Amino acid sequence: MIEIERKFLVTSTAFIAESYTQHTIAQGYLNSNPGRTVRIRIKGEKGFITIKGIGNESGASRLEWEKEIPLEEAKLLLPLCEKGAIEKTRYEVKSGNHIIEVDIFHGENEGLILAEIELKNENETIEKPSWLGTEVTGDKRYYNSYLSLHPYKIW
Repeated sequence: MIEIERKFLVTSTAFIAESYTQHTIAQGYLNSNPGRTVRIRIKGEKGFITIKGIGNESGASRLEWEKEIPLEEAKLLLPLCEKGAIEKTRYEVKSGNHIIEVDIFHGENEGLILAEIELKNENETIEKPSWLGTEVTGDKRYYNSYLSLHPYKIW
């Protein structure tokens, strides 16, 4: 239940040609408190509820509990979320032994492209494609829960 991931800004859309899948994602937060975020997500035709704890000192590790829920239930819960829904398209790209999830944000966060790489441990080596830019792991401004309340367009 511990999620270990690193986040990066993305410098170009070259990853789209390298991706093997893409999904539209809509998500909102029932609770955006950094110590215990509760998220409702619709990814493609599936619904999910996720609880995340506060990150460790580096920001790379935190508790994450996620369960798939029926799509209809996710659709009913999404309108109950706090103001500031997140809309994005997620691309998945294989890089070495890892899958890089790249999100192109829409709506109030238009213009932001972020990549996340899940790891088995914080010191794991990753192969960085040329389009992977500055690392922003631990920078709370790039957490989706923060973006829902402080959209990228107004930075």
